[in-house]
Amino acid sequence: MIDKFQLELPHGITLSCRTAGERGKPVLVFLHGFPEAAFVWDWLLEHFAARGWRCIAPNLRGFEQSTRPADVKQYRAKYLVQDIAALIASEGAPIECLIAHDWGGAVAWNLANQLPYLTRRLAIINSPHPGTFLRELKHNPKQQAASAYMNFLARPDAAQILREDDYRRLFEFFTKGGSAAWMTDDVKQQYRNVWDASLEGGCSYYSASPLRPPRGDDPGAAAIDLPREALTVDIPTLVVWAMDDVALCPELVEGLEGYVNDLTLERVEGASHWIIHEQPERVAHSLANFLARPV
Repeated sequence: MIDKFQLELPHGITLSCRTAGERGKPVLVFLHGFPEAAFVWDWLLEHFAARGWRCIAPNLRGFEQSTRPADVKQYRAKYLVQDIAALIASEGAPIECLIAHDWGGAVAWNLANQLPYLTRRLAIINSPHPGTFLRELKHNPKQQAASAYMNFLARPDAAQILREDDYRRLFEFFTKGGSAAWMTDDVKQQYRNVWDASLEGGCSYYSASPLRPPRGDDPGAAAIDLPREALTVDIPTLVVWAMDDVALCPELVEGLEGYVNDLTLERVEGASHWIIHEQPERVAHSLANFLARPV
């Protein structure tokens, strides 16, 4: 059974959380991406709670009933990391594993680099490492084209446009590269409820991020250089990469071992960006094997 609670953090942000499993059990934290919310993890929360874990999935700031700052600058990476660090501290750090997809992965990669003592392991599902993402945005026309949507989502009127025609454009995100057979009417309504409340917050992630393709006079990622010390990850890391992701090219996992000292990389053919919906049992199996490894 999924429980819900509001977690008030010391720095004034409140995160709306979903949880399964008893307090005192080893902790797994799950981070969602855009245009999703914490509910997308429910199957995995219940799956691992039934196997002795305490599982928590927060709605990131700006999403659902979490605090939704109006200032776009409040969605920069340092603030997103601060939120999750405070959540982990509230559970008694270190947690066993930080598991993340899409934008949640961007937060998780940064946290693992900056605050590695907060989690024993990191698991990433189709979320590019900032080093390889920057490389591909600078030099790979295919990734530049695939990421062009980021510039649209950074527009101040993006949320207004996305709400048109009963969120037609957003629902189309899920059918690119996959069938979305998992998108039932009930699931669609869960998404509508989230988007009704908080779509502007999710779009603010794109407005706040400099890691995007060039557009007009804005050089985007071409103007950025990241120091290597801001990119390395020293904790054991699992990357599950669905190879049919139309937004994130397979080249993004090439060279990952240069940034991650203890890397397990699993490429999954026949799965799209939405692999956690398409193949939840496959994701659960990979996570379970990873969690069973000694640290």
